[in-house]
Amino acid sequence: MSRIDFKQICKRYAPGLPLTINNANLTIEKGEFCVFVGPSGCGKSTLLRMVAGLEDITSGDLSIGGRRVNDLEPAKRGVAMVFQSYALYPHMTVAENMAFGLRVLGSDKIAIEKKVKRAAEILQLTHLLDRLPKALSGGQRQRVAIGRAIVKEPEVFLFDEPLSNLDAALRVQTRLEIAKLHHDIGTASMIYVTHDQVEAMTLADKIVLLRAGKSVEEEGSVAQFGTPMDLYHRPQNLFVAEFIGSPKMNVLPGKLVRAEADHAVVEVHGEQITAAVDARAAKPGDAVSLGIRPEHLMLGDDSVGAPLHASVRQLERLGDSSMLYLDIAADAPMATLRVEGHSHASSGDRLTLRVRAEHCHLFDTAGQAFRRTVQLPA
Repeated sequence: MSRIDFKQICKRYAPGLPLTINNANLTIEKGEFCVFVGPSGCGKSTLLRMVAGLEDITSGDLSIGGRRVNDLEPAKRGVAMVFQSYALYPHMTVAENMAFGLRVLGSDKIAIEKKVKRAAEILQLTHLLDRLPKALSGGQRQRVAIGRAIVKEPEVFLFDEPLSNLDAALRVQTRLEIAKLHHDIGTASMIYVTHDQVEAMTLADKIVLLRAGKSVEEEGSVAQFGTPMDLYHRPQNLFVAEFIGSPKMNVLPGKLVRAEADHAVVEVHGEQITAAVDARAAKPGDAVSLGIRPEHLMLGDDSVGAPLHASVRQLERLGDSSMLYLDIAADAPMATLRVEGHSHASSGDRLTLRVRAEHCHLFDTAGQAFRRTVQLPA
């Protein structure tokens, strides 16, 4: 098992170009499953490839198992990488593809056969060992690629968007298999790159959410590092709040009315909304942003909070639930409400919405979150 430490890691592809990765400071503990997620161009694959030794590090220190590996060649790092493309040799059988790397290293033939057999059992590929890649489905080919990594018995597995070439049903199936693999192997650390937050939330012990664009130079690459529930319940800034969660969080402009130790009152579109946050760092009259997730807005429960009035712009019926897209204020972006079951609302209907104080998030003018004061799941 190996701990992976990133200390002030930076990556610039050429002088004069902006930093792709800026000041990444992370520790991935032994045996953890860590997911790098973020928008296109945020450098998540670049960061992964630096761990693999396929990209140079501009500055900072990268350690695996307490050993600095900045200048260590990939084959000596104790890592194995699974790429987005399966990269299988078409003329080799499944068994031969899985064994190829070990044969190149000159490993003992009997030892290779044992490792291939074990990997095939873990991935349920035993009955396919004699087949060529062209006879396999996309999901089976991906499992062979994973098997090729397993036989190396690495300290760290690296996955670079391994499910992006699969259809929706196969993505779910293979995601479950990767989660099971982590459980079965247990001793190895895993780093997984994806743009899909569902994969991030369901697979990860820890998530690294990376920024893109100009904010990388100003604020660093890592927007937040923590458990999936940390990022969902305790986003440290507006970027994290809006990125994590689908549909994304509703953000409404408001003005701080007053702030106490355990709650704040915010004026939004003429109504006063109570949020369970400590906003005493701000003063009354300051502009703030109120964040409410679509699943936390409620229709017309008079026992909860102050009302927010909205008109329906559009409705989507999804079978088990409905999505209502709403206009709350002229100066606010369109809001989203998720309701269970079949909604009978129509475009133009007026609705009264309410939200509990414990479900409210609050952000200052710089987009930084005020601390929530309620007990939340870990």
